[in-house]
Amino acid sequence: MSIRAVIFDFGGVFVDSPFDAAVTAAANLDVDPAVMLEIVFGSYELDTDHAWHRLERGELPLADARELIMEASTAEGGPLLDPFELLMALGGGGVRDEMVDFVRAARSAGLLTSILTNNAQEFADFWRPMLPLDELFEDVVDSSFVGLRKPDPRIFELALERLGVSASEAVFIDDAPGNVAAASQLGIASVLIGTKRSDLPRAIDELHELTGVPR
Repeated sequence: MSIRAVIFDFGGVFVDSPFDAAVTAAANLDVDPAVMLEIVFGSYELDTDHAWHRLERGELPLADARELIMEASTAEGGPLLDPFELLMALGGGGVRDEMVDFVRAARSAGLLTSILTNNAQEFADFWRPMLPLDELFEDVVDSSFVGLRKPDPRIFELALERLGVSASEAVFIDDAPGNVAAASQLGIASVLIGTKRSDLPRAIDELHELTGVPR
């Protein structure tokens, strides 16, 4: 089947990657970046009962998730890790206009587009105004409002259902390897974008190749 839809992650695709920001923050705190990511965000290869995962499924308010994460960070004598401090480090990059331009080109080529994001309900008023969502996308699937989060295959199936396309008719792009692997296992052609801004041109080239959207 030909490609009919492109499904985009938000963080790491339209704005700079939170994983890259975490590496910088970890260096400033003299903490191993992998350890910091595991403590604050949990494994992004899995969907678990970690406080951040529960937040992204809408099961915990942000304040409660923050308290649980800070408690866990110091439980074995480690440094206090406040997710708020990490989140403040994410705001400097701005929107990636090149990716927005690709969305416009995809829509002009007749493709459906949507966002599939792991997010917190409390962040909606911050991230949603960053893009003209109604203009660029047919649909937005926010994990915290649907009670599912990537890489749970059910959230990909929900995104496909809401667009009215099959897995083989869609392309997905994300900056988390676990999410890309989950989408690929469902038969969705997928692009793993790197965590650096310099990785953007290669990812857009892959999107053009997979979708056939003219350059």
